[in-house]
Amino acid sequence: MKHRFQRFFSFVLAAVFTLALSASALAADVVILHTNDIHCGVSDNVGVARLSQYKKDLKKAGAAVLLVDAGDAVQGAPIGKLSTGESIVNIMNAIGYDFLIPGNHEFDYGMPRFFELLKKQKTPYFSCNFTDLRTGNLVLSPYKIVSAGGHKIAFVGVTTPETLATSTPKYFQDEKGKFIYGFSEDESGKKIYAAIQKAVDTAKKEGAEYVFVVGHLGMDGSIPRWSSTTIAENTRGVTAIIDGHSHEKYENRSAKNLDGKEVLITQTGTKMQTVGKLVLHDDGTMTSTLETVETLPAPDPKILKVIEKENKKFEPILNRPVGEALADIRDGDPATGVRRVRNGETNMGDLVADAFRAVLHTDVSIVNGGSLRNTIKKGVFTYQDLLTAFPFGNMSAAVEVTGQTILDALELGAMNYPEENGGFLQVSGMSYTIDATVPSTVELDAHGSFVGVKGDRRVKDVTIGGKPIDPAKMYTVGGTTYVLKDGGNGMVMFKGAKLIDDGSMTDADMIMEFVQNHKNAKIGEEYADWKGQGRIKIIE
Repeated sequence: MKHRFQRFFSFVLAAVFTLALSASALAADVVILHTNDIHCGVSDNVGVARLSQYKKDLKKAGAAVLLVDAGDAVQGAPIGKLSTGESIVNIMNAIGYDFLIPGNHEFDYGMPRFFELLKKQKTPYFSCNFTDLRTGNLVLSPYKIVSAGGHKIAFVGVTTPETLATSTPKYFQDEKGKFIYGFSEDESGKKIYAAIQKAVDTAKKEGAEYVFVVGHLGMDGSIPRWSSTTIAENTRGVTAIIDGHSHEKYENRSAKNLDGKEVLITQTGTKMQTVGKLVLHDDGTMTSTLETVETLPAPDPKILKVIEKENKKFEPILNRPVGEALADIRDGDPATGVRRVRNGETNMGDLVADAFRAVLHTDVSIVNGGSLRNTIKKGVFTYQDLLTAFPFGNMSAAVEVTGQTILDALELGAMNYPEENGGFLQVSGMSYTIDATVPSTVELDAHGSFVGVKGDRRVKDVTIGGKPIDPAKMYTVGGTTYVLKDGGNGMVMFKGAKLIDDGSMTDADMIMEFVQNHKNAKIGEEYADWKGQGRIKIIE
């Protein structure tokens, strides 16, 4: 009996030890799931309900799981616009994020609303470089340290200084136009490198073994000194960068830091195209993948119900018919799905610019490509379709300026070609050519705003009403307050211009007015070619 008891006891001990070892091995690997640039696309592509179920399944299997987001979640579709972000906050609260940062579009509803939404979040935003310039203090906590898999892991939040130009600049200014909020911006990049390094070093002093930068930074099309690659190259001690902002998909890009060590950089695209999965192994190595519909489980029913509840709040206004499109009105190439409105003409750009010019009765109109977000499909379309295509609620504006001001705006818009630029200008009542063989000589200030052109110009052959533009002549220009009044996308050359229209209606309502009262509720054959009507020519 004694020997049998000893054997049984030894068996139990061995089983307990094996289970403990197994649990320890599972816990040693930390799974970091990450998203970025959701832009209200909670049901698009992979969808957040699959993400939620995946998180639950991994936890049920015994893994240590953390979920982070790299910004631009609350703006970009009707559910965000009509709720001024609250519906997206409710959905993300239901999923349960561990770390969040604000992207540039988290500020699109204004600073008071930003702070209101912050109070509604179960997990607050973090940013090591978002500063109240009146006090010199950070607005948000710079980092968060969590325990997972037996490790102390720090996440440092970073928001691109481009925010000052790509969200509405006046939101960060006082009534006199002086900036009262900043993002460690300067013309060298050194301020933001120092802010990040300080947060990394402090987190490590507090015991963090690994430090992940969660940054709304981007690569292609981002201002180089603030890109994720440059951030990696000018800091030390960063384990990896979970990126956002440029809507790219990459799972294993890297850059060498100041100590010559490789820093992994990953980003998931936009609108839930993928879910990022970083696995931090117990030996400090990492694997990075982008999970798709094929690799993820069925959606979480609980989150589907939360999304349905939020959508039902706005069904009556969203389902209202507006008109009929005789062809797809596109933001990009129908064959490849590649977006074009930020570096070339499309029929959507032509349509929207025409709407502003016709309704505002101006000589010309300009529309920043970054405000055009989704195709309007052939057939009868609704108000929801308009808000999905034009989700930012930009208000109308019209100004009177010289031809030289228009030339400067076109030059700034063409600065990054062939790379994307949210300030690329779609036009009506005018045409222009971009000579891409000429390097851009546009000068920007520390806020990313236009200063001047120091050399040859890329934009040529500009005509208005079929005649060469006169730099000294006064013209009326239609567009949005974001560009023409508030200096969005760095377009400060319009500051102080005589206002003819100041916010009479939103861009979606402007297009509805144009279609219903100028086009007899039909978008006709003149917009049949997705590449537009030849208003913008490119010399490669």
